[in-house]
Amino acid sequence: MATVTLGGNPVHTLGELPTIGSELPNFELTATDLSVKTNADFKGQRLILSIFPSIDTPTCATSVRAFNAKAAQLPNTKVLCISKDLPFAQKRFCGAEGLDNVICLADFKNADFGTQFGLTFTDGPLTGLLSRAVIVADENGRICYEEQVAEIAHEPNYEAALASLA
Repeated sequence: MATVTLGGNPVHTLGELPTIGSELPNFELTATDLSVKTNADFKGQRLILSIFPSIDTPTCATSVRAFNAKAAQLPNTKVLCISKDLPFAQKRFCGAEGLDNVICLADFKNADFGTQFGLTFTDGPLTGLLSRAVIVADENGRICYEEQVAEIAHEPNYEAALASLA
């Protein structure tokens, strides 16, 4: 179990992030067109998983915009923005913002992603949603960076995540 804070108050996740050097766990998420996406859909590509509670909060929206801007410059890299929002909300947000360098994916059907990656909140006002984290995997599916953001209202360390791909 990891402990992070929300407004300075401790909240817990049901597990720990996968470790650097380990293989990216398999996942099955729903895209904005309601298709199912898995690790196999991104085989051979570098992945930045930007994980957050909800697209409809200021910090989450900012992080999606920031990764969208940075993703255009990254060869052979996909940025996956993952939350428990419905795919309709993700599509609405990215469409309204003109964001097309990220892929929004939803963990709303079976919530396996949050369980497998240890990111589901087990207490506090965001119980059941995903904690803010960034996981980077190389083209071989090995994790080369992970960050569990200590304060949910803070943005992730974009530069460190991107530097892990250099």
